[in-house]
Amino acid sequence: MPSIQPLPDQDTVSTLEAFADTIVPGAKRHEGDRAVAGVVAGPGAVAAGALELLRTEATGLSDALEDFADALNAHARLYGAAEPDEADAAVPPFVALSYAERTHLVTVLTAPGHPERDIWVSLALFSNMAFDTGAHLHTADAIAAGHPGLAALGFAPPSEDGTWRFSEFSYGRPLARLHPDTTPSGSLA
Repeated sequence: MPSIQPLPDQDTVSTLEAFADTIVPGAKRHEGDRAVAGVVAGPGAVAAGALELLRTEATGLSDALEDFADALNAHARLYGAAEPDEADAAVPPFVALSYAERTHLVTVLTAPGHPERDIWVSLALFSNMAFDTGAHLHTADAIAAGHPGLAALGFAPPSEDGTWRFSEFSYGRPLARLHPDTTPSGSLA
C-alpha cells in the first residue's frame, strides 16, 4: 500500500477537488457542494479518489499540494479579477469559479508554452489516473469496492482465486500458435 501524506487544510482540499472535478467531472456529493460542480450525473475524479492519489508519495507531488492549491487560487484571483460576492468569499477563489470558468482557466494553464504547464498537466494526469485506474488502490480491492471509474470502463473482476483470466481471445482468435517447446507456465523450455 502506498504511503499517503496527511490531509491538507480544507481550502487546499476543496481547491484540489475542484481542479480534479474540472478534469473528470462528477455529480455533487451533497446540495451545498462547491468543489464538485455537478455538471454530469454519476461519479467523477473526486469520487474515484483523486485527492487520495495525489496524497501518495509515489506521485512525487504530495509534498507540494498546498503550494499547487495556492498557485491555482492565485491564478483564479487574476482570472476572476472582480470582487467576489458574499457566498464566493467563503470558498477559495478557484472553487468560486463556475465550471465554465474553471475549464477555461485550466485550458490556459495546460496550454503549450505556459510556463507552469508541466505542473498542471501532472495534476490533470493524476486526476484522470484516479478515475481510469484507481492507481492508489489494489485493482481487485478497487473493483470489490465498486470503484466508479473501473465500473464505468467495465473492467472485469478477477476469477474467484484473484487471478485475471480471459476465456476468449480479445480479437476473437489466437494471434499466434504456441511454440512447441512452451511449458505449461508459458515459458520456453
